[in-house]
Amino acid sequence: MRITQGQFSFLPDLTDEQIAKQVQYAIEKGWAVNIEFTDDPHPRNSYWEMWGLPMFDIKDAAAVVSELQACRKVYSGRYYIRISAFDATHGWESLRMSFIVDRPAEEPGFDLERQEVDGRNIRYTTRPYATNKPSGQRYS
Repeated sequence: MRITQGQFSFLPDLTDEQIAKQVQYAIEKGWAVNIEFTDDPHPRNSYWEMWGLPMFDIKDAAAVVSELQACRKVYSGRYYIRISAFDATHGWESLRMSFIVDRPAEEPGFDLERQEVDGRNIRYTTRPYATNKPSGQRYS
């Protein structure tokens, strides 16, 4: 199963050149760029670990790509890595761009749990198969 989150999620993985172009676009818009990683890509897990601090006031995408390469050296193949861009403009103050740039070689997917509750109602919960293993060992 291929996790599809953020922009470009239904496209093939972006090359480093395409990533740099997207990052440069964010920089030209004045957005702060950051790199995040996780081994629990559940759609409601919005709290990924940050690689360093958000990069404010950078002028060239090469700085972000360099940090991405450093993050990949540590987490590639075991964690999901994404790039996000935050717009601090008054009135927006929210995430404007987010896309996965690295993922484990094998993505086990999610289990759908069905629960029957009062009044013949049914609730569904998704649980990543990866969480059957402890954090840090999920994709090794």
